[in-house]
Amino acid sequence: MDAFFASPESHLCRNLREACLKRTPAIVQPALSSDPIEDFANACVRGFRSDPRRLESRFLYDAEGSALFEEITRQPEYYLTRTESSILAARAAEIRELTGPLRILELGSGSSQKTDHLLRAWLEQEGPTRYYPVDVSAASLCAACERVGSTYPAVEVVGVQCQYRESFPLLAQLSPVLVAFLGSSIGNFTPEEMSCFVRALAAALRPGDFFLLGLDLVKERSLLESAYNDEAGVTARFTRNLFARMNRELGSAIDLDAIEHAAWYRRDQELVEISARFTRAQSFRLTPPGKTITIGQGELVQTEISRKFRLDRVVPDLERCGFSVERVFTDERRWFALLLLRRRPIYSLRKPRRQL
Repeated sequence: MDAFFASPESHLCRNLREACLKRTPAIVQPALSSDPIEDFANACVRGFRSDPRRLESRFLYDAEGSALFEEITRQPEYYLTRTESSILAARAAEIRELTGPLRILELGSGSSQKTDHLLRAWLEQEGPTRYYPVDVSAASLCAACERVGSTYPAVEVVGVQCQYRESFPLLAQLSPVLVAFLGSSIGNFTPEEMSCFVRALAAALRPGDFFLLGLDLVKERSLLESAYNDEAGVTARFTRNLFARMNRELGSAIDLDAIEHAAWYRRDQELVEISARFTRAQSFRLTPPGKTITIGQGELVQTEISRKFRLDRVVPDLERCGFSVERVFTDERRWFALLLLRRRPIYSLRKPRRQL
């Protein structure tokens, strides 16, 4: 194994080093700073008591939620996955030529299906490579690692089960690295959260490392609202599953029949807002931490946002955070964009270079 693990190691770095030495698909985790159930419960209490009520979207992805999301991506209304995959299929070889040989770490990897295009391009031009999928869902991560490992025996694959930013300490040691963040998942962040996230990522990367970012672009309201209100009702089940998870893990006894999915496009903010509407008033107790929550009839609890982007606005923001834009790839309808970004040297942070 090469010497990029030689510097002082965190718990996560040590686990990753040991997994890589075994050269088999494996899952590693950071040292837990808190109990996962307690973290979920406390986050729910904060979210229910905030104004407006808002739950963290990361909790949508337990085993059942992750499976439902994969089903969402196959719905005819959900154009995002198909469109991004078509761009990757057409451009993966070019991306590999631009980046040169490096490792791939994917944030929010899910099933890793779209990443196949990158892995094939890497294998065709380089031979054996290393792939590090990062996801909060153990079930998704295990399935992805097993599938990638069996489909591409020459790929050394190690899954990292954690939140996005918990994987950042690995990046300097994995350099040279391409961080892939696909599916326009960055649209789940508010503008302030996105800025903090991108700056933290830039700080964790070394100059010359790459960031491949998928962005869903602004388009007609009807297309956007259909994508999040599929006729089969899978997205509605996905939203409702968050509250089913509370029942399973926190003993909340929420009446799921009194929750309906609501998603609509807010043109003023250029985002789709996804919420759960309580059709009947309910009081329920979260244990732990033993707190009672009361929600009135008709109240909304936001479970997710999905921001839509304009390239002429987002590119300057990314440049200010320390990246240069090497290429922008879009589909012929310009519904979706893949941005290949490079971490700029420190001395050039005030001289952004833009290529659109």
